[in-house]
Amino acid sequence: MSMGPPVVVSIPLVRYNAQCYLSVDVITHNGVFMRTSTHLFPAVLAGFVAVLVGYASSAAIIWQAAAAAGASAQQIAGWMTALGIGMGLSTLALSWWYKAPVLTAWSTPGAALLATSLHGVTLAETIGVFIFANALILFCGVTGLFARLMKLIPHSLAAAMLAGVLLRFGLQAFSHLEGNLLLCGSMLMAWLVAKAFAPRYAMVATLLAGGMVAWATGDVVTKNLTLTVVMPEFIAPTFTLTSLVSIGLPFFLVTMASQNAPGFATMKASGFPLPVSPLMIFTGGLALLLSPFGVYSICLAAITAAICQSPDAHPDASKRWLAAAAAGVFYLLAGLFGGSITALMSALPLSGVQTLAGLALLGTISGSLYQALHHEAERDAAIVTFLMTASGVTLLGIGSAFWGLVLGGLCYTVLLRVRRT
Repeated sequence: MSMGPPVVVSIPLVRYNAQCYLSVDVITHNGVFMRTSTHLFPAVLAGFVAVLVGYASSAAIIWQAAAAAGASAQQIAGWMTALGIGMGLSTLALSWWYKAPVLTAWSTPGAALLATSLHGVTLAETIGVFIFANALILFCGVTGLFARLMKLIPHSLAAAMLAGVLLRFGLQAFSHLEGNLLLCGSMLMAWLVAKAFAPRYAMVATLLAGGMVAWATGDVVTKNLTLTVVMPEFIAPTFTLTSLVSIGLPFFLVTMASQNAPGFATMKASGFPLPVSPLMIFTGGLALLLSPFGVYSICLAAITAAICQSPDAHPDASKRWLAAAAAGVFYLLAGLFGGSITALMSALPLSGVQTLAGLALLGTISGSLYQALHHEAERDAAIVTFLMTASGVTLLGIGSAFWGLVLGGLCYTVLLRVRRT
C-alpha cells in the first residue's frame, strides 16, 4: 500500500541547557531532534555589565554636577530617574529599529565640565544650558554637519581613537591587583581559565568569581541600600548670555568631541557603520525634550557600547543588538530606582567593577589596534591618534579624543600627500 509524503510534526521544547543556552529542540515525525540555540544569557550579561560599568564609573560625577548647580537630594534623584528612562528608551528604540547594538549614555566628560563650571549658576540657568546644548546637537543632526565630518575620518584613525579611549579601562584590569590581590586576582584567573576552555562564558565566570569573593570578604555593603522611586521634577529654564557662552558652548563641544565622536567611531570600528544624522536627531531631540527634567545629555555610548558590540556579547554580529536591548531594559530599571543609584554604587567594590570592565574590553582593544595599525601607509598617523587620545590631555576645554583625531588627521593628510609626490 502506497503512502503519501511524510508529514512533519514539530514540537518545540524550550529549555535552558547546562551551558546556559536558550535551546529550542524540534522533534520531527521520525523522532529526530533538530536543535537551535540563541546565546541569550551572554547577551543579557553584556547588557548588564555595560550599564553597571556606566553607572559605577560616572554616576557620582552626575551627582556632583547637579549639586554644584544647587539641586536638592530629591531633585538629583529625579535627574537620575529621568536620565535612566531617557537612555533606556533610546537604547531600546534604536537597537530594535536598526537591529544593531546602539547603546546610548550620558556624557561623562560633559558632566565633569559641568561639575566644575556650575558653581554660582542658578538651577534655572543650568536647565537653560541643557536646553541650549541639546538644541545645538539636534541642529547638527538636522543639517548633517556632523555626518559630513564623520565621513572624513579614515577607518584606521577611528579605530586608533577607540583604542586610545579604551586603553585606560584595559589598564584597570590589572592596576587594582596591587591593593586588591584576592578579589582582582581571582577574577583574572577565572577569566583566564574560562577563556581557555569556554571563551564564550569568560565574562560570566569573571563576574561570578568576583561576586563570590567580594561577598565572602565583606566587600559588598548592603546596609544602606534601599529601593526608592523618585519622580523627576519639571524646572522652568532661564537663559542668560553669560551662562550660554561660558558653559553651554564648551559643554556642547565637549559632548560632541568627547562622547558622540567616539560613540560613532566605536560603532564604525566594530562593524556597525550606521547613519549619523538620524541618530543625532533622535538622541538630541529626546535629550532636548527631557532637559527640563534634568537630562543634560543623551549621547552615543563608546566605552560601554564596546561591551555590547564585542563577540563575547554574541558570536553572531547580527544578533548583538540583543545585548544593547538588554542594556536598555537595565537602564529603565536603574531609572525607576534613580534614588538608589548612589547607595547601590557604594555597595559594590569599585576595584572589582573596573577589573570586570577592563577584561570585558580586552578583545575590543586588541581588535581596534589591529585595524589601526594594519595598513603600513597609515600606521604613523594611527599611532599618533592612539597616543594623543590615550594621553587624556584637555586643551581649550576639549578632551583628548577630539585632539587625537585632529593631530592624527593632520599627520594622515601631510604624510599621504608627501608620499604621493
